Amino acid sequence: MKTLLDIKRFKLYAWIGLAFLLLSLVHHLTQGLAEAGQRFANDCWRVGYVTILNYILFEYTFPMLSWRKFVRSLLLIVAHLFLYSEGLYLWRQIGIALKIYTSFPPGSQEVSPQMEYSVSSIFFFGIIRHIYNHIKLKQTTQQLRIEKQQAELNYLKSQTNPHFLFNTLNNIYSLARDKSDQTPETILRLSQIMRYMLYEAGGPYIAVEQELKIIGDYISLEKLRYDDSLRINFNYDVEDMKQALPPLLLIPLVENAFKHGVSETRNQPFIDIHLSIVKRQLAFFVRNSTEEFSGDGKVKENIGLSNLRRQLELLYTDYHVLLEQHMSEFSATLKINLASHV
Repeated sequence: MKTLLDIKRFKLYAWIGLAFLLLSLVHHLTQGLAEAGQRFANDCWRVGYVTILNYILFEYTFPMLSWRKFVRSLLLIVAHLFLYSEGLYLWRQIGIALKIYTSFPPGSQEVSPQMEYSVSSIFFFGIIRHIYNHIKLKQTTQQLRIEKQQAELNYLKSQTNPHFLFNTLNNIYSLARDKSDQTPETILRLSQIMRYMLYEAGGPYIAVEQELKIIGDYISLEKLRYDDSLRINFNYDVEDMKQALPPLLLIPLVENAFKHGVSETRNQPFIDIHLSIVKRQLAFFVRNSTEEFSGDGKVKENIGLSNLRRQLELLYTDYHVLLEQHMSEFSATLKINLASHV
């Protein structure tokens, strides 16, 4: 239900009225009329009237029209026709009496020119109002889409972080059960990772160097579970360590290499990780050992990989993810055009 006067909405009509007034001034000037100034003064008097009337027509009268209440709708239309013709004529007469309005030609008393002015204002106000509403609707739709995507991203993060911590706690449990001397160091490294998640990874972006640090910390944490037989090669080629990257975007591929790769490899486990970011083109490669695979080559994605795909869909328009399962090796390739961020 609309209030009696929506100030914000009425301001729109005031601006449209000003545009209509300026348009009429341009028309008078292009006609080369000697009395262009007086005609403009007349329009200043009339435009206030039609602005209020068009505001009532579009914001209140049109929404009330319906076939179910035909008689009322018909009366409203007739009332507006009267106001746009006789009403504007009477407004003109008031202007003449106040010596604000000048009739052309002098002494003319016609109603039809006032109706013509009203009809032209209806079309002008209606078109501009429609364009404005369309733009606002697109902006609102876009904002809702952004908010929905952000909510989904937050939900995906809320799934990924506990999943990541759950796996890490399982590792600590295994060490504690075996009464390993590495348990205190493992807990310390976990606390550092949790601190990062709580205080640094909460925003939409972090610097690449921070993402590399968390990957390095995670690798160090995982290595405590393995002996020297595990070979890990982690290197990177990044031209700008300060450029922005969504936090924890790369971790799922690294985590997958440990949890579903080397942890299930008995002989010569290995992980090769390489990150390259050159000219806003990110390439992330993770290759790890697995037990011999005898299936059809299809990769069953866990929650981390599924969430990664969905985050990429929400964040970028130009990206590529390739997961390949070979006989005793698994590889993941992620390529992103960082400039394609939505």
